[in-house]
Amino acid sequence: MLELPESYTIAKQINEHLTGKIISYIQVLQTPHKFAFFNGEVDKYEEYLEGQTITGAVFQGGMVQINTEDSMIVLYDGAYPRYYNDRKKFPKKHQFAIYFDDGTGIFVSIQMYGGITVFPKGGCTDGYYASSSTKPNPLTDGFTFDYFQALYPAAGKKLSAKAFLATQQRIPGLGNGVLQDILWEAGIDPRYPMQDASEEDFRALYDAANKIIKTMAEQGGRDTERDLFGQKGNYITQLSKNSLNEPCTRCGYEIHKTNYMGGTIYFCEHCQKR
Repeated sequence: MLELPESYTIAKQINEHLTGKIISYIQVLQTPHKFAFFNGEVDKYEEYLEGQTITGAVFQGGMVQINTEDSMIVLYDGAYPRYYNDRKKFPKKHQFAIYFDDGTGIFVSIQMYGGITVFPKGGCTDGYYASSSTKPNPLTDGFTFDYFQALYPAAGKKLSAKAFLATQQRIPGLGNGVLQDILWEAGIDPRYPMQDASEEDFRALYDAANKIIKTMAEQGGRDTERDLFGQKGNYITQLSKNSLNEPCTRCGYEIHKTNYMGGTIYFCEHCQKR
């Protein structure tokens, strides 16, 4: 899934490699997918995009926003873009495709579920986008400790560490994947009840979120995800499917997993307090 490190990395790559490319035509839902969600006036996507020039991209929390002169494309959740510069390698199956006049293209394939939005620039009224683009996160200004700590009272008192960090768009782009290493770094179990958290615990979570997300972004994303060119990120995850049953790099105890709040969590029973 697209989370902060990946949206940051992909937006940066688009700025470096795709700015100035002209869109010849697009395809929507070439391959049917019941969990591909399109927002805006889909029948106007062609009108909005064909003939437009890519002017750049920005990350909005876990979203990638691709801009043209007059329009914007927003990809989120499992809507992963992949760039191909060889027609012979264009994928046959995809949910959204952008073909450029130089014979290259971007193809979006949905992983599990994902969203694709096309609007005139500045005209996106989607609430999920508005939340992602207006709230601070560890890669933007305004994500201070006071701001972070104030998120908890606004959320209510009965929340686990996972629920606090990765639900309700409290911190846009911080999802279940990035969450694992943040909690490992902070020494807190995902199921830890935040009503028992001290100020020291909040400080540990804040420092970990800043450190881990910035490191992931600087290293081109996580080794469990891929960038615009299909390459895995260089950040080696401490807690993920790659480390399951391996020794914790901090203490040597075995990494475990379980299902919690509708997703898989990984944890070290020795390093993370519950």
